[in-house]
Amino acid sequence: MSAEHAHPHDDHSDQDHGSHASYLKGFVLSVILTAIPFGLVMAGGFENRTLTALLVMGFAIAQILVHMVFFLHMNGRQEQGWTLLSTIFTVIVVVIMLAGSLWVMYHLNTNMMPQMNHDLQGFG
Repeated sequence: MSAEHAHPHDDHSDQDHGSHASYLKGFVLSVILTAIPFGLVMAGGFENRTLTALLVMGFAIAQILVHMVFFLHMNGRQEQGWTLLSTIFTVIVVVIMLAGSLWVMYHLNTNMMPQMNHDLQGFG
């Protein structure tokens, strides 16, 4: 094996992998994008539950984008075909998971036995 091909990953520049400041910025944004919806839900949310759910999902999407940019280093400068393909796959999987989770939770909420809601009111 020649010296040129001894380390095939050496042709990447340090710019592709991010700096400590970049990771720190991504971490801080991730914490903020987690704390805001958590605080919103713990405070009881808005009177309109749909608005609360949409806002929490919006923060989830923003957090996914932060992870993709700051931790997975996906940006417009990369010209790898796998980057676009993996992004499309990620979006499809996330949409399936979000839609499935919301569907399951909605049906669990609407199909609970009525006597359970009545029994649980005495514990509050």
